[in-house]
Amino acid sequence: MAAESDNEMEMLPAAGPIAQTVKDFKSDQMVRWCPGCGDFAILATVQKMLPTLNIPREKYVFVSGIGCSSRFPYYMNTYGFHTIHGRAPTIATGIKCSNPEMQVWVVTGDGDGLSIGGNHLIHALRRNVDLKILLFNNRIYGLTKGQYSPTSEIGKKTKSSPMGTIDTPINPIALALAAEASFVARAVDTDLPFLGEVLTRAAHHKGSVFIEIFQNCIVFNDGAFENVVAKDVRDEKMLKVIHGKPMIFGVQRDKGIVLNGLEPEVVAFDPANPPKGLLVHDEKAPTATLANLLGHMAEPVPQGIFRAIERPTLHELMDAQIDSAKQAKPADLQKLLNGPETWTVAA
Repeated sequence: MAAESDNEMEMLPAAGPIAQTVKDFKSDQMVRWCPGCGDFAILATVQKMLPTLNIPREKYVFVSGIGCSSRFPYYMNTYGFHTIHGRAPTIATGIKCSNPEMQVWVVTGDGDGLSIGGNHLIHALRRNVDLKILLFNNRIYGLTKGQYSPTSEIGKKTKSSPMGTIDTPINPIALALAAEASFVARAVDTDLPFLGEVLTRAAHHKGSVFIEIFQNCIVFNDGAFENVVAKDVRDEKMLKVIHGKPMIFGVQRDKGIVLNGLEPEVVAFDPANPPKGLLVHDEKAPTATLANLLGHMAEPVPQGIFRAIERPTLHELMDAQIDSAKQAKPADLQKLLNGPETWTVAA
């Protein structure tokens, strides 16, 4: 799943290989997550992926809000900010606009990013800020000990919903697409090779990246996605979407997706003779229609890159506007300082 256009590679340096390894990206801090937490796998995958990008450590910033996932910057031997609840995209926007050469990653969770931080997330995506936003979704508030979150399923019994939650859960993929993010994807914490491929593509993308990562909270919501990610069912319950490829899944690769009117439908077939009319994935479609269909599919659950399009980033548009203003009206500092309202103070 390498980058598919030269434009997607622009932000990477053209210099020769940089001698960096996984160890270079590991900080000296003890990783304080519960044993068995899915965050360990995501952290390891990020640390393994970054040395392959040929970007110096000093060019990375990891920004987080509040929550278990938000400890992430402590464990990265890069620049980092552990900020305030839900506001990580705002801090990250300031970092990117003030220093566009930095590659800025935001690590958040379903509580931090979709509850108090929902508004900040939406506007960072619609503005196409060049951020890589990773949303760890475990369908629970883990750090505060097990309250229901914006992605908890209806009927979920928790400490804050003892009779079962009655709130309709947010669909993170649908939200990101509605906000016009230019790169939207989903991966899971138990399929590390595929997660690494998605993260690599995200790193090469120029614009707002949103990746939902199914992540297990072994203490407060163990098995949140077990019905689709467990090894014995995932080939039948999950669909990996790949640009330009027909949507086929199953242990025997004997099932696919077709459109029945405006609804995706599963069909079975002989793997040696796949039927015509299987839906072919197009992550670069000019509209988000296909991506939205995939984002709302309940079974199989799609993972991969739903949409990856090119459009100007916020810092590019902002810099162009500033340059235009400077050319139209060159600054005269002395004239500004000695404006119409000046006073002379006598001795």
